[in-house]
Amino acid sequence: MNLETIAQNLPVLFAAQLVSILFIQSGLDKVFDRSGNLEWLTGHFSKTFLAPLVSLLLVTITIMELAAGVVCAAGIVYFLFTSSAVLIFAGSVIAAFSILALFFGQRIAKDYAGAAILIPYFILVIILMYLTNPFSKP
Repeated sequence: MNLETIAQNLPVLFAAQLVSILFIQSGLDKVFDRSGNLEWLTGHFSKTFLAPLVSLLLVTITIMELAAGVVCAAGIVYFLFTSSAVLIFAGSVIAAFSILALFFGQRIAKDYAGAAILIPYFILVIILMYLTNPFSKP
């Protein structure tokens, strides 16, 4: 890996690092404060059809967030050794699914402000996905 290749890919590397930090921190918060998150989410979804599924959904979103963050972080290291952004792409796909799941939940709970906050993160992830998509390269 040469310095020129790294410099040419700084937007991808910085975006992947931001996604890594965002999702690893969020996932670890759900692991270390599971009871607090479960309590808040139970109240948040109490009047929705998702109420009986909150515990399962918390586990699912925790796994998705940690996977997105770890795969993006591993993708950065992999990129530095191979010049391939394929793992960053995979991490961005997982991140997009995670944000869509969160967005769906916020909309179902009628927390429109909470849903709106997710949009900049989603745009970042879509841009990262676009920049690293191995299927769109000639």
